Amino acid sequence: MEHQPRHELKYIISTADAPALQERLERTLKRDIHGDQRNSYQIRSLYFDDAYNSAYWDKLDGVMHRDKYRIRMYGLSDDAIYLERKRKAGDLIIKDSQRVTRRLAQQLMDGEPRGLEKLEHPLFQEMFREMRLRLLRPAVIVEYDRRAYTYPALKVRVTFDRDVRAGAGSLDLFAPRLPTVPAMEPGQLVLEVKYDFYLPDFIPPLLSSIPAQRSAVSKYTLCRRYT
Repeated sequence: MEHQPRHELKYIISTADAPALQERLERTLKRDIHGDQRNSYQIRSLYFDDAYNSAYWDKLDGVMHRDKYRIRMYGLSDDAIYLERKRKAGDLIIKDSQRVTRRLAQQLMDGEPRGLEKLEHPLFQEMFREMRLRLLRPAVIVEYDRRAYTYPALKVRVTFDRDVRAGAGSLDLFAPRLPTVPAMEPGQLVLEVKYDFYLPDFIPPLLSSIPAQRSAVSKYTLCRRYT
């Protein structure tokens, strides 16, 4: 499923400032339906890159039109696994996401594209071409804990991604005890604000209530530094 193009604003904030902002958002937005009692859930993604590490270098060079491919799962459960392409198109982000079986995910982890060209959705056919022509292969596992709030009427999401970590010496998405290393400075987390058309007027003042550094941070490139 290809999603509506979205705006995506990223900030680096202090973990000490996060609770105050989260408390304000609790009063005005809804909790993400995926969260537990603490409104938190774990995300683990296996990112792919080609033989030239184009996804990594294009991000560092500020290329305005670029793609990233990943397999994503939530809470270490293989009940819902997704193949995703995240496309940067100028100031907008377009995400294409298709659910896959664990068997197909394992096939992609093994670097085997055979059969993808026969599947109906264009995303699988794109993945086949990328793996055949550009030698797209697993590059790094990115893992973090997310707390999210939503404003469904305007499709707004505000997320706090804490404890961003990179898989260390392993590309096994399904490893129950994946060794990891921290990918950010201690005391920092990533705040993201995502919306389709515009932010409601009451949200910017909430965000401006704490010190925040606007950033083009990429959790993928942060974690690739360790591989």
